[in-house]
Order: sequence, then structure tokens, then C-alpha cells
Amino acid sequence: MPQSFAHLRRLGPSDVPLLRKLNALFGAAFEDPETYGAQPPVDTYLEDLLAKEHVIVVAALAGEQVLGGLVAYELDKFERMRREIYIYDLAVDAAYRRRHIATGLIEHLREIAAHRGAWVVYVQADHGDDPAIALYERLGKREDVLHFDIAVEPRSR
Repeated sequence: MPQSFAHLRRLGPSDVPLLRKLNALFGAAFEDPETYGAQPPVDTYLEDLLAKEHVIVVAALAGEQVLGGLVAYELDKFERMRREIYIYDLAVDAAYRRRHIATGLIEHLREIAAHRGAWVVYVQADHGDDPAIALYERLGKREDVLHFDIAVEPRSR
């Protein structure tokens, strides 16, 4: 893989500043700064999140600069004694795309998944996101599925 970044690293509880940079990158990449930046969690919340084994955050770094990253969740299955890893968010800064950073992030996640005993890593892509679809088709098998958001009504207090 061409060295367009210094290294890939799984973030831990002491990496809250890097997670905040990654969130800003997600907001810019997904053109949704409101979701990723309008109500940032407090540091202790993010520290606790990054300490959880089933929450996997990997960043592509050049020094303290975040060039890209992903957030994934480990899901224990009930039908068999195995796990799946779901990539929830993955993005690379526009200035660093087409340098194999996203592929490197996924390969790093695959190593973590193997170590954790997962049998598969999966991700969804939106219709029209042709670069993401092309990347995922190179790395895995495509399944056409429908995705539904089911709203949850806030509980009354």
C-alpha cells in the first residue's frame, strides 16, 4: 500500500481529540455537519465509548492530522457462537482520496475482526455513492437489501 499516511490506529479512551477531528471529517465528507458537530458529547462520554471492546474506531493519521477513519460495531450473534462487525461510518478527507486509505482502514478492521473472532465485516452503501460501491465490490460480495429507519418516540418523564 502506498504510504500516503503515517499509520492506522485503533483509537482508545485517551484519543478523544482525534475522535473529535474524525467526527468533523465525517460531517464534511457526508455533507452533514449538523449531525456530526452540532451537539458534541462531553469528553467522559467519548472516553467511555472508546473504552468499549465492541466499539471500534480506526483512524488514518499523519501525525495528529486525521486523514480518514471508520467507526464499526461488533455484534454478537445468537444463532451461532460468532460475531459480525458492522462498519457504520467510513470516510477519507477529500484531499487524500484515491490513495488506498479506505482500503487500508478496512484491511486493518479485518485484522481486528479476525482477532475478535468475527466471521464477517459488512457495510451498507447508498445508491449513487459510486466510489464507495466500487470499493466495497472489490473487497466483498454484494447483497441488495432494503434499509428501514424505525422511529423511536421519546419516553415521557
